[in-house]
Amino acid sequence: MKYLEAIGKYFIMIWEVFKKPTKWPIMKSLILKEIDDLIYGAMGIIIFISFFIGGVVTIQTALNLNSPLLPKSLIGFATRQSVILEFAPTFTSIIMAGKVGSYITSSIGTMRVTEQIDALEVMGVNSLNYLVFPKIIATMIYPFAVAISMFVGILGGWIAAVFGGYAPSGEFIKGLQMDFDSFHVTYAFIKSVVFAFVIATVPSYHGFYMKGGALEVGKASTTAFVWTSVVIIIVNYLLTQLLLG
Repeated sequence: MKYLEAIGKYFIMIWEVFKKPTKWPIMKSLILKEIDDLIYGAMGIIIFISFFIGGVVTIQTALNLNSPLLPKSLIGFATRQSVILEFAPTFTSIIMAGKVGSYITSSIGTMRVTEQIDALEVMGVNSLNYLVFPKIIATMIYPFAVAISMFVGILGGWIAAVFGGYAPSGEFIKGLQMDFDSFHVTYAFIKSVVFAFVIATVPSYHGFYMKGGALEVGKASTTAFVWTSVVIIIVNYLLTQLLLG
């Protein structure tokens, strides 16, 4: 019953977010600030991890395709499929859940502890719209980060293949072009939009409804990361079944 209550409370929170919107001049500045904090601020770690993940996928694929009967182009094909379908949208989202989700929970939780949210409500401001809506809009740019993650991941795979001596450049690029289905990119972007909404709202829920002091803010951040990751994994399974099954 506790989990059902939390799920119901979460969806009520989503409903409240879109009621009584804050004035646009104020909301505009809030959205721009959240884009800088949530997306731009996370690009460094996304690029770094994507590059090496692409390289690792290439090396592991090459070491497992050690038969002389198998063409080297399969290394590029496997790298492309792994990065576009799963590593770029899903693995990056788990990273974002840790970095961005913890930031969202701690920032909103601190405002709850210091009674700033109560002050907003006393002034007649829809605190959920003021705090959560800019984060939702800002994370809708997240597919742009996923696109960069795809490019950097494949680039890392190409560098690992060519300079590691696992496959010639031409064969690797041939594998990248082999049986390419543009819907796979669309599928990855659809997933990333849904994941972005989860990353913006689940940590916001844990921060907004937390109780206690500074210690509880830390606990709420950890709990938010765990549940955001769980929801991302479940949603990933459902979307894969719906879109590719």
